[in-house]
Amino acid sequence: MTENSGRRFSTIMLVMAAVMSAIGVVLALYIHFPLVPAVPFLEYDPADIVIYICTYVFGIPVGLAMTVVVSVVQGLSVSASSGIIGVVMHIVSTGGFVAAAGLTYWALGPKKRGVRADGSRMVLRLVVATAAGILATIALMTVWNIFLTPIFMHMDRAQLIKEYLWLIVLFNIIKASINGVASAVLTVPFRLLAKRFCGENVIQG
Repeated sequence: MTENSGRRFSTIMLVMAAVMSAIGVVLALYIHFPLVPAVPFLEYDPADIVIYICTYVFGIPVGLAMTVVVSVVQGLSVSASSGIIGVVMHIVSTGGFVAAAGLTYWALGPKKRGVRADGSRMVLRLVVATAAGILATIALMTVWNIFLTPIFMHMDRAQLIKEYLWLIVLFNIIKASINGVASAVLTVPFRLLAKRFCGENVIQG
């Protein structure tokens, strides 16, 4: 591949990532609702799906960059009432999934450049990576909610742990599972599309 071709494919990858970020922002703006009525300040939105897909296809740095962009835009619009705490929590939640799932997906990939994994291996990688991302999200958000949510809700930390923590954990299990499974299913067709337009050199694993 020539240097010009490599630049062209890199540019196309950046354009695709930017388009996917825009889709994530639109999803966050127009699809958001409480999953657990008892904690209505925790809202579900499907924006993470496109971020996770791009993480698997383009790599962790792209996924983390998209996480920051979508989180900030959402924090300045539909989630403005949650302030900086909401932005930070979104970045930690989505970023934790991106890092854990992306690292797991990469670790299970072909060890030699140019070696392609078969379909069953790809499915296994996505399943294990999704599980790792879900577990990371639950663990991270449990800890961060213990420290930051009492500030946001103006309540005693002991009260939050006793009355709300299990609801917060439940919310994160449901949200991370829905978005994680959806992204795993959609990664395969998007990966084929990205390979067609971007080339093998910019596709992870």
